[in-house]
Amino acid sequence: MRNRAKTSGKLAEALSADYLQARGLRLLARNYHCRLGEIDLILEDGASLVFAEVRLRRNRGYGGAAESITAAKRQRIVLAARHYLSGRPERPCRFDVILLDDLDPGRIEWIKDAFGE
Repeated sequence: MRNRAKTSGKLAEALSADYLQARGLRLLARNYHCRLGEIDLILEDGASLVFAEVRLRRNRGYGGAAESITAAKRQRIVLAARHYLSGRPERPCRFDVILLDDLDPGRIEWIKDAFGE
């Protein structure tokens, strides 16, 4: 069961990367991880750097994909982004979320600047 979930997660990330690239973003990295956390996709959108979290939920009984991003998960993504940015030139950044409630490219929801206030 765990392997199937990993495979589904990789498929969701691949679908999301394709979706974002088709909309003009340039993929820089997949599954960036450090001891502080992990970022599913890192992309460029013009001059901005985009850290994207991909969430796949098939069973709404546990809440949809959006509900699965807890404050602790957001914190780990932010910390990993800070690690990625260290030693790199300063530039605008944002955190996007790609939501999939199934592995259907037609049902992808893209939330730009999802962690913004």
